Amino acid sequence: MNAEVSGNAQRGEQVRERNSVGRHAVAQQALMTAANTIVRLVLFIGVMVAPVFAQPYPNKPIRFIMPFGPGGGADIAGRIVGPKLSERLGQPVVIENRGGSGGNIGAELVAKARPDGYTILFLAMGGTISRSLYKKLNYDVTKDFAPISVAAQINQVLLVSPSLPVKNLKELVDYARANPGKLNFGSPGAGTTGQLTVELFKSYTKIDIVHVPYKGIGEALLGLIRGDVDMMSSNISSAVPQIKAGKVRALAALSDKRLLSLPDLPTATESGINRYAVPIWWGIVAPAGTPRDVVRRLNAEWVRSAATPDTIEKMRKSGIETVSNTPEEFAEMIKSEVVRWAKVIKEANIPRLD
Repeated sequence: MNAEVSGNAQRGEQVRERNSVGRHAVAQQALMTAANTIVRLVLFIGVMVAPVFAQPYPNKPIRFIMPFGPGGGADIAGRIVGPKLSERLGQPVVIENRGGSGGNIGAELVAKARPDGYTILFLAMGGTISRSLYKKLNYDVTKDFAPISVAAQINQVLLVSPSLPVKNLKELVDYARANPGKLNFGSPGAGTTGQLTVELFKSYTKIDIVHVPYKGIGEALLGLIRGDVDMMSSNISSAVPQIKAGKVRALAALSDKRLLSLPDLPTATESGINRYAVPIWWGIVAPAGTPRDVVRRLNAEWVRSAATPDTIEKMRKSGIETVSNTPEEFAEMIKSEVVRWAKVIKEANIPRLD
């Protein structure tokens, strides 16, 4: 009897144990089902909400760094480009002047900025010169930027003193060869575009002319007007008033085509010197690594803006020409400019700056 009772108790315990295991398994299955449901719900919500947060570029203001002080040609052009981009993009394009060190301070700031399209630079031609002119730079113009488009340029002319007995480039070259080392030229300073433009002329023609640096374009022009120097290059905005007043003589336009403001002035190519087009240009770049679709968007909006009569007229009033190209074309342009000016600096033995 006791044995039968003991067996029944044992079987009862086994049944209760099996029931307990079963209930535990059911509970685990229910928990797993609930967890899977939550995961699917979270994923669904993520898919639905993601488009709300992944707003198209741009969705906030853009910093537009001018690597020079206010008032110069770069600043004038940039303050036309910035608002035009703002109109097209539907967001403020906030201009910041970050001058110093020949434009290198502003360029370095953008080179190290987050590559998200919200910090861009108005790169000057001088940025392609700095690589060979300065001993140490904290950025590489060919590697640390994503080129967007060239945006503006101002053409140059080659000027001589009215007292110099030459009427065109050929006569100037012949005169310089007959008087080696006796002619001199002024510039806004050592390593400036004004010096390098004439150094390039010397390289092409194999003539010997002495450099006289001044402290700016205004002082250099005064030196030419007074007859202290024999020649110089100048942007047309500074030169045209002096040319029309008869205070200086223009020999050639350093451009691919004749200038609207000086239609009777031949180009250097027309005067027999090929490849001597030296416009002073500015372009738009972003930090390297900026998403390709952002670069394309910025390029497309500037190309459209550059083609509008309003933009063209605003630039023209300041003696500036509106231009544009593709990101790929601008990248190649930057590389070729680096090579060109490196050669000029080396041949002219221009000391590197600290």
